[in-house]
Amino acid sequence: MKTIKVYHYDAFSHIPNMGNPAGVVMDGEKLSDDDMQKIAEKVGFNETAFPLKSEKADLKIRFFTPGHEINLCGHATMATIYALKTKGLLGDQTEWTIETKAGVLSITLDPHLNKGIYITMQQATPQFQEFNGSLEKLASAMGIQEEDIETNLPTLYGSTGIWTLLVPIKNLSTFKAMKPNNKHFPEVLQEMPKASVHPFCLETYDVNAHMHARHFSSPYSGTIEDPVTGTASGVMGAYYANFLNKEADSPLNLLIEQGHEMGRDGRIHVTVTLNNDQYGIEVKGTAVHVKDFEVSI
Repeated sequence: MKTIKVYHYDAFSHIPNMGNPAGVVMDGEKLSDDDMQKIAEKVGFNETAFPLKSEKADLKIRFFTPGHEINLCGHATMATIYALKTKGLLGDQTEWTIETKAGVLSITLDPHLNKGIYITMQQATPQFQEFNGSLEKLASAMGIQEEDIETNLPTLYGSTGIWTLLVPIKNLSTFKAMKPNNKHFPEVLQEMPKASVHPFCLETYDVNAHMHARHFSSPYSGTIEDPVTGTASGVMGAYYANFLNKEADSPLNLLIEQGHEMGRDGRIHVTVTLNNDQYGIEVKGTAVHVKDFEVSI
């Protein structure tokens, strides 16, 4: 048996037990792929991150759900960088590169650590793909009615590092009624059966926010719902720029709210820039240490 120390951080909030929990394991160089997967399963958070040495960037991060490894995770990146910075492992640098399975991405740190650190994370280039499935079956899998889906906007797959189905919803009140039946997602998402489902709307609780969302996990991930999602918020920013505010000046700065229905209210800042007809996406947020614990594998 191996005993592994796990650092629990909540990302996209400065208040413990709000935002999105992530596990960070510091001694990943000693662990096999199988070890990492078992640790993530034992931890039980939506993602556990393993910072490692990199030959391509300043740092490599691998991300595991309880069910499988994923290419990129926004909130676990925030947690990892915050952990390394507050433990004095990043020195005085404020700009870093991280190697992920979604590519090498840039990270910028707010230097005023004692005033609350904010981390800006580059996302992969946005991609979209058409959804050709049944809106009726999709609505049923989310526990709502087909007429709750806003058909004046496209329902489609999007990615800035990991694929999710973006589903526009008419009213904020619908989100409280959602009861995802994740096991039915693969049969509805026939083009991308391992994608997650990300319903959103333009009505918000916070008057300063531009969009409200929930995020329902792929059944292959071993979890049901992600409280506050960085990568999905990043691609929502690209969606907003592409389908809702195409004439906006660049950069476009958006505030995304998520987590209310799970009692884990969080905020994500998304910046969208347009260069040569291609969107650049950055996600900004903070994190907070909650506790340390151990798991045995």
